[in-house]
Amino acid sequence: MAMPPTSGELRGRRALVTGGSRGIGYAIAALLRDCGARVTVTGAVSERRAPDDCAYEQVDFADVAATRAFAERHRDAGDVDILVNNAGINVVAPFAEISDDDFDTIHLVNLRAPMVLCRAVLPAMRERSWGRIVNLTSIFGVVSKPGRASYSSSKFGLAGMTAALAVEVAGDGVLANCVAPGFVDTELTRRVLGDAGVAEMIRSVPAGRLAQPEEIAHAVQFLASPRNSFITGQSLIVDGGFTST
Repeated sequence: MAMPPTSGELRGRRALVTGGSRGIGYAIAALLRDCGARVTVTGAVSERRAPDDCAYEQVDFADVAATRAFAERHRDAGDVDILVNNAGINVVAPFAEISDDDFDTIHLVNLRAPMVLCRAVLPAMRERSWGRIVNLTSIFGVVSKPGRASYSSSKFGLAGMTAALAVEVAGDGVLANCVAPGFVDTELTRRVLGDAGVAEMIRSVPAGRLAQPEEIAHAVQFLASPRNSFITGQSLIVDGGFTST
């Protein structure tokens, strides 16, 4: 069972969670809110989709200009203590059939946008001598499988970028880490795979089940909290043992 949040430990902190309109991102935003943070989430659609008491902003991270404008607003406001880069996309294709457009779009969303946002929030974090950055990678940023070249290269890249960032800013009180989820029980997972696909996926997980979004959220929340005072540049794999088999 996931542990309950530490009430109030993030009171006064401001958090930005990208891709927070559903699934893992939604669970992360709700938990950070429950711990006292003021939370803004992003989504790709104009219709508000956010946990109660969380602000919502529409942004398309595949759009370079929109990403830049969004990042500049938050840089100028200096309003982010905790950045969670969760937004991501995936297109599965054999290596020889990867389209240039798909490859580029995946990297714009999964790697370039987190870099731009990290760069934007760092000045204010450094000035306050406190900041937490958590980038959501994936088990496919640790291992891979056929058809995942575009996605894996973006997630391996995000882990590498996070490690490099962490050693640059640790002395300024800013800690940067990754959380790498395994297979998670979301509405999207069940819709895409169907019952048979989910059952097959579960058979590959030593724990014998999928993760719940809240279990990923608790890993993120710990790394984003004051209880994390010395962990930086690391990737926390939350996969029920999948990558250990």
